[in-house]
Amino acid sequence: MTTKNEIQALLRFLSQDAKIPLPTAMGNIKELQNASLTSVDSLAKSNLPSLQAIFTEEKLAKQVLNTAKRITKKRTSDHISNESPAKRKKVTSAEDPLDPSGIEASLALPESNANEEELRSKILHTNRAPLVLAFAVTLLKYTMPSQPLSSRLSLAQAVVSVNSRTKAVSLGIEKGNSAEEDGWGQGQPKIRIMGRDIRVMKRWGYEWKGKSEEAVGKEKGSESLNSQNTLKQEDESGDEPALWGLDLEALRSSNGPVLSGAHGANGSGLPIYTAQSARAYLLKSFASAPSSSSDEVSPKKKKKSLATLKDEKEKNLALLLQALDLLYDSWAHVLARDELDRRAWAWYVAVRPDVEHGVAGWGGKGEVKLEQILNLRRKG
Repeated sequence: MTTKNEIQALLRFLSQDAKIPLPTAMGNIKELQNASLTSVDSLAKSNLPSLQAIFTEEKLAKQVLNTAKRITKKRTSDHISNESPAKRKKVTSAEDPLDPSGIEASLALPESNANEEELRSKILHTNRAPLVLAFAVTLLKYTMPSQPLSSRLSLAQAVVSVNSRTKAVSLGIEKGNSAEEDGWGQGQPKIRIMGRDIRVMKRWGYEWKGKSEEAVGKEKGSESLNSQNTLKQEDESGDEPALWGLDLEALRSSNGPVLSGAHGANGSGLPIYTAQSARAYLLKSFASAPSSSSDEVSPKKKKKSLATLKDEKEKNLALLLQALDLLYDSWAHVLARDELDRRAWAWYVAVRPDVEHGVAGWGGKGEVKLEQILNLRRKG
């Protein structure tokens, strides 16, 4: 049984030493416990395939393994060398080296045209953080339709991170002020998503194609950032730039600049929540709920291959996003965007999986019934 102190130490290692985003670290705690990988020593003795099965992304698995080995090797020393600023900047750079249209195409999320009967019958097995991510990224199609998918994924991941840290503090897993409370990111614009204040950076010059989604909810007016660094609504969309969600905790860890200009320095090394990591988190997080039928526990039942499980999770994500799309679309024409944003959190709370209270439920998984999401749609 992993103790509260062991969980705290593991989360500190993953988020502070291995530089894994806190929501990603939280979402993998249970799997690490199941694999008996709950200490730096056990992680250092593990291998890349085992860690990649948990973290999905090879880059994240390598970060965990290499950091664990480095700390274990240098434990007798009085001080552990920090990763060089140049290397850290390379990992978290907000610059886009690829063609924008190619970037957006590579981030496409799975889609579904399932009928309502199929949606209603589907029950997913997941933990809470990726469900918040799915709610947020779909919400932003309606509240910030001029933003490209890369921005929506980044902003949604920022919401998950802020929410996760708030929960961690309430459980005593994290202590002290947040980076935002300590003044990191001052001068950067701030927007509100699902009741969370998010510091953002404008992606000046990012010209992406395929803005067909801008038409969603257009009659409600478009949003832009005003000179007071808040979100406002205007009658015309103007030239609102794409946005990145800033990772203030990573900024504090890297000892970067506390105060940046109101418009930033065109992505000059400020750490962001990457769209690729958010997408990978969504793709791996929604398994099918275990069947109660007897053959599910039969020893003769063939175990699903990793490829089969991967395809199943992607299909489940598509069904979830379709259900959320139907929910938001039913309200988008009658609610102002700020009201739609306010209601989104309550809708999430109404359908989130039940987990144990306190630290025992940290990263715990439960059922999400798509029927409950569909039942939240506006009647008539």
